[in-house]
Amino acid sequence: MITVEETENLTHVGPGTAAGEYLRQFWLPFLGSDAVEAGGQPFPVRLLGEDLVAFRREDGKVGLVDVACAHRRAPMLYARNEGCGLRCVYHGWQYDIDGQCTDMPAEPANSRFKQHVRIKAYPCRERNGVVWTYLGKGDPPELPEVEWNLVPAQNVHVSFRVQETDWLSSYEGEIDSAHAPILHGRLDTTSKRSRTTMARSGRPIFDVMQQDFGVSIGARRTVPDRDELYWRVNQFVMPFYTLVPPKSEEWAELTGHAWVPIDDSHTLAVGFTYLPDRPLKDRMVDVFTHGHKGRETGHPSVDAYDPDIPRNVPYWKYTTKFRHATNYRFDHSLQQTTYFSGLPGLWVQDVACQNGAQAVPRGHEHLTSSDAGIVIVRQVMRDCVAAYAESGELPTAATDPTVYRVRAVASLLKTDEAWVEALGEFMFKDVGEPLGYQIP
Repeated sequence: MITVEETENLTHVGPGTAAGEYLRQFWLPFLGSDAVEAGGQPFPVRLLGEDLVAFRREDGKVGLVDVACAHRRAPMLYARNEGCGLRCVYHGWQYDIDGQCTDMPAEPANSRFKQHVRIKAYPCRERNGVVWTYLGKGDPPELPEVEWNLVPAQNVHVSFRVQETDWLSSYEGEIDSAHAPILHGRLDTTSKRSRTTMARSGRPIFDVMQQDFGVSIGARRTVPDRDELYWRVNQFVMPFYTLVPPKSEEWAELTGHAWVPIDDSHTLAVGFTYLPDRPLKDRMVDVFTHGHKGRETGHPSVDAYDPDIPRNVPYWKYTTKFRHATNYRFDHSLQQTTYFSGLPGLWVQDVACQNGAQAVPRGHEHLTSSDAGIVIVRQVMRDCVAAYAESGELPTAATDPTVYRVRAVASLLKTDEAWVEALGEFMFKDVGEPLGYQIP
């Protein structure tokens, strides 16, 4: 059993920490491509406790560099984006996307000092509207073959938001399928969600399996008037991805998040919903983009973001109105009549509980059988972090991009069927293949 201290150590992600150094060996999806324009204003970023600025050079290439100039530490957030890179507005020192200083206009023309000056810079790659970076040692591996970032644009909806929780509290909320019918439930029976097999089935029994990619968390439930068991298998994929199976045949969507650590107490939630073999329905995209009847759905709506966040705050563009300071827009009257939680929307319900949990020391937890997945994932993460710190050993997911070809699954199975064998073929599919099973 992992101790409270070992768990807390995993939440410390800054430079020099064991977890932080481990996470730096993976590609991080950290920005939407539309956040930086060619020749446009630098964008403030914080990753694993490091303050940085992202920018798109005039030729379209994206860079990620230190937040301060190497000369007198003036802020690169106000730098001019021109020519080959960013030019500090204090004395005009200019830097390319690799951090190399290319110009010092106040120095003698024959000075070669600029050749010896660099600022911190990290490689970036773009794929399908998402910018990735690698903060680790040596040459980076290939980008992970996560299906949500490989399917055609019309098949996927991707969103970004800042969450006021450490990355463990964030991803643990999504590998825990026990909370879904309760936290996201309704008091009435008018919604389609209340009529899904998930909402109608009984108490979950968990079965957890460690995999090359991470951990599979299987939950089985009895279903009224059926002699079959309803299985839902959520996935935890190294180092911070969670995958959630479809809830109904009508939508058939695969969902999940990358929980990218900003610092010890903030996480960038990169949300994705996709269909592997066909475009998303227009109505689904509309509710993700605009919400539904004034409520948030599975992604932050365009109205969820706070326009009053100062532009020098890391990830200001992705900071929402639904946070601790605004009480997450909790509505007690709705809690009495319609929504079990009284919180205005799916992701808001999750983040309110996750942030509240972070405010109380983990030593106050009382974990039960329904937390089996969380316990195993914590142990796996502890062991992976320790192995890297002691010997430089990394799991397969850090070097083999094909390990990420995995899906979450949900299906009805006979009572004597083992979920690992019965659902295994549907968990491992090539990009773009149909689900291959009927969703109950």
